[in-house]
Amino acid sequence: MPDSVPAPQSILFINVSRIGDTLLATPALRAVARAWPDAALVFLGHPHRSEVVCNLPFVSRVGAITKRRAQWKGWLSGERHDIAIVLGFDRALVEYALRVANRVVAFAQGHPALDRRLYRAVPRPGFQALHSAEIPLLLTRALGVPDAGMRLAYSVTVSEAAAASRLLSEHGIAGKHPLVGLQMSSFPTKAYRNWPLEGFNKLALRITSHAPHAHLVLLGGAADRRSNATIVERLPGRATDLAGTLSLRQSAAVMSKLDLYIGVDTGPTHIMGALEGPMVALYHCYSPSRLLRPLERQNFYAVDHPRGEGCSPETPMGEMSVDMVWIKVREALGRQ
Repeated sequence: MPDSVPAPQSILFINVSRIGDTLLATPALRAVARAWPDAALVFLGHPHRSEVVCNLPFVSRVGAITKRRAQWKGWLSGERHDIAIVLGFDRALVEYALRVANRVVAFAQGHPALDRRLYRAVPRPGFQALHSAEIPLLLTRALGVPDAGMRLAYSVTVSEAAAASRLLSEHGIAGKHPLVGLQMSSFPTKAYRNWPLEGFNKLALRITSHAPHAHLVLLGGAADRRSNATIVERLPGRATDLAGTLSLRQSAAVMSKLDLYIGVDTGPTHIMGALEGPMVALYHCYSPSRLLRPLERQNFYAVDHPRGEGCSPETPMGEMSVDMVWIKVREALGRQ
């Protein structure tokens, strides 16, 4: 059971991070909401990432914050929270939480004076010691809050799903089966996770040869359009490039319509991990699937780097063969 303190009326949860780490905190959000169902649960995240938490039934309000803004917030505001939970190691965010909450739980920040002000200063976990979804739960467990499942959470609204169906119709690909989405690149600072483009090209040819009615939907940002174009050129009429044309939530809604998603380890892959459709995810040996795969999820197929664990970011992702990926893709397609 939670701490023997009066049941909180308002709980603040701060997690300023990328898409994947934001989603990996949703099991902790769910645990807090289940422990104190009558409390208002407020989530503050990165201005361009917090929207992935919007529309979750157990979150009352979603807002944005940065460590720079945090320095100026909370000094005069009358907003108060009974408990604040702060992920990460940004001192400005922790100090903001201390200004607006009666009790603050965070990882030990390495500043003794600051750590003494925390209601719970939780020891930092060791490097790659835990699955990434379990790390936020260390903070909620410090409050005595029991876990409420490890499944990631994301909610596609009815209107978003309808808009995605219209979009597919406008591109002439509604009803194509199987509809296979490809997310071929991670964000620039984690480019070592990217599987070579030629691997995706060969995989695309295998998919369309194996499933004559398959259609490929190419995902990503505007920077991915050049690489996506190679597949569109090789498979005219069999591939549609949506990269750079959709917002984050629009892209997620389209992903919810796929018969199969195939992607490298990156934010959209975590979003797909919170959805329901079959998915194949490719993991570099420096970030293996045991640390990042979606938990408690059906129809998930991991392809880990052949070297196993213990490599460095310099280890080429190209060592993962097309055959390795195709085995999992064919298995996933067989469940259609």
